[in-house]
Amino acid sequence: FKAAEKPGTLSHYNIADEYGKFLRGFARMDRKLKIVVDYANAMGSYEIAGIKDLFDIIPMYEELDGNFPNHEANPLHTETLDDIRAKVKETGAEFGAAFDGDADRCGFVDDEGNIIPMDLFTALIAQDILSEKGTGTATILYDLRSSWSVRECIKEHGGRPLMSRVGHAFIKQQMRENNAVFAGELSGHYYFAENYVAESQGLALLKLANLVCKSGKKVSELVKPLKKYFASGEINSKVADTKPILDAIRKKYSDGHMFELDGISVEYSDWWFNVRSSNTEPLLRLIVEAKDKATMEAKRDELLKLIRG
Repeated sequence: FKAAEKPGTLSHYNIADEYGKFLRGFARMDRKLKIVVDYANAMGSYEIAGIKDLFDIIPMYEELDGNFPNHEANPLHTETLDDIRAKVKETGAEFGAAFDGDADRCGFVDDEGNIIPMDLFTALIAQDILSEKGTGTATILYDLRSSWSVRECIKEHGGRPLMSRVGHAFIKQQMRENNAVFAGELSGHYYFAENYVAESQGLALLKLANLVCKSGKKVSELVKPLKKYFASGEINSKVADTKPILDAIRKKYSDGHMFELDGISVEYSDWWFNVRSSNTEPLLRLIVEAKDKATMEAKRDELLKLIRG
């Protein structure tokens, strides 16, 4: 490279203390909750450094190690949560939090060691946020792969639910455009207006703790009423050409309420689905949800046959 005519300067500024003070401003707990935190040998230890003393933390894999000797730092791969699930049950903790590598995502487990689906976790955070907002004044975004339960929960607690497409750039833009206070994504990204519409897993952890203390309920009790539908999870299919498949889906399900915010979504009275192309791989991603398991499985298989041939 050509040398600059005027050399730049390098400066350092540590925001850790300010970020910790920022997070602490949202704490509403009336006691120290015992929780398990899996740092995955990565950045989670920095993310919540300023609020550790607010909890009775049972730490796992706190030492920084880029070789990730214990497991992959990815809570979307649910097998990586096996250790924290066992530790929560072993210690009688109130919940567990498992960070990803750069701590912009987090997976949570309840007091019984059950994984909390990330869309349902959006509904939990929404409850805490809406408890401090006036009814009808707060817009909350949920990604279009989320359970019907999320939209219903936001409405029930006085919020304005607004569906968003997948991807942080789109979500952040939509938050700004709609003056949204919060957004949750199925991938475990949680965005807060107070954090410049960016992710903050420290805030997500605090919001869950707040809700436990305010409600006087266990996390499993908070999650249970949200588990009223049956979902397939996101299913990937490798396809050579997506266009004819998507055209066939549009034709077959044209009698439903169809919209194309991100891929194709179709809603019926007792089930819905979304199918969309991956932005990075030759894949179609499908998710199906229904009011009963039999319908979900039948429609899932029907769509997979159409997609895979």
